[in-house]
Amino acid sequence: MRIAMIGAGYVGLVSGACLSEFGHDVTCVDKDAAKIEALRAGTMPIFEPGLDEVVAANAKAGRLTFSAGLAQAVAGAHAVFIAVGTPSRRGDGHADLTYVFAAAEEIALALTGPAVVVTKSTVPVGTSRKVEDIIRKARPSADFDMASNPEFLREGSAIGDFRRPDRVVVGCDSERAREVMREVYRPLYLGETPILFTSRESSELIKYAANAFLATKITFINEMASLCEKVGADVQDVARGIGLDGRIGSKFLHAGPGFGGSCFPKDTLALVKTARDAGSPVQIVEAVVAVNDQRKLDMAKKIETAFGGVKGKTIAVLGLTFKPNTDDMRDAPSMVIIPALQKAGATIRAYDPEGMKEAGKHLTLTACADAYDAAKNADGVVILTEWNEFRALDLAKIKAALKTPLMVDLRNIYRPTPMAQAGFRYISVGRPNA
Repeated sequence: MRIAMIGAGYVGLVSGACLSEFGHDVTCVDKDAAKIEALRAGTMPIFEPGLDEVVAANAKAGRLTFSAGLAQAVAGAHAVFIAVGTPSRRGDGHADLTYVFAAAEEIALALTGPAVVVTKSTVPVGTSRKVEDIIRKARPSADFDMASNPEFLREGSAIGDFRRPDRVVVGCDSERAREVMREVYRPLYLGETPILFTSRESSELIKYAANAFLATKITFINEMASLCEKVGADVQDVARGIGLDGRIGSKFLHAGPGFGGSCFPKDTLALVKTARDAGSPVQIVEAVVAVNDQRKLDMAKKIETAFGGVKGKTIAVLGLTFKPNTDDMRDAPSMVIIPALQKAGATIRAYDPEGMKEAGKHLTLTACADAYDAAKNADGVVILTEWNEFRALDLAKIKAALKTPLMVDLRNIYRPTPMAQAGFRYISVGRPNA
């Protein structure tokens, strides 16, 4: 099949590359000419494990190409995916659909034959209908069907998620759209991956509901962690105790500094706005948004308390991205915690395995070569992101580099007793201090 992927950002690039791996002829389109030239040269605009290999292999095979021109890619395509950004709109928190609607207008003029136009971007309920209206108004004679096909890719493991998904969700109204989408995902269907066909409205809401539920689990365990600190319980024991219940499950029950990234913050906020507009408020999700925002500020206060105040002190920060195995800084806890510490008078020395370049666009700090460099003459170390290389640090080396053997571990990757035995004053989240 010929597929046009409009948008070569995170979702578009990963989806396009993996669909070409299925054997489809895919063209990824992006208005950023520099990005397109970089992709043609084999340079990835994002860090995602395994993505460069998939892109290189399929580009070499001729199944994956990149273009700054939408018309040529859309002409003759059997499926046209819209995978452009939908950031939170300034001022009101709604998803900004400017890029989606602009893509729809261009697609309308470029369609040359029967095609299925697919919204891949995360969009509020009803967006697919609006995209259809835009195309039909701009090109009444266009021969196309509409579908909604939300993505469920986790940054850091997106290639595996696309190859082995829990499910594929497709919202559409016509049999022609169903047949095209079945063919797009046929390799997965042969492997018995569940493909759920729904209405377009249900498909759009499934994406938001899934992200909101996962964000709720994170926020719930963070609140339990705060309670554990007050009553002397251990949040990891609590999480394991409830996670072994098959109705609850253990995933997303890891206490920390709050969720961030490109999806959960904007999607929970967009769902809140959509629900309010529909006259059916989602009060649980509203609470999740508020608690998560406060969580990051509370973690900054926790660090200040641990250091006995941070004015005039140097803090070594390990990890800046919102999660490991990505360079994504969007809504990362560090984006709130570090400025709060600096406002209180702290100097920050930081290291992140992949996020230093991106962090430099948003934060003013001293960039270090590794964890040990960051710890040099610092008054203590703070772990913000649980990169694997931080899980087995040479504690003697870290201790020797620090002015004070203090570690604040906001990801609970170490255990209190061994840290005390190593000579550290160790403070974690939702567990007794050592």
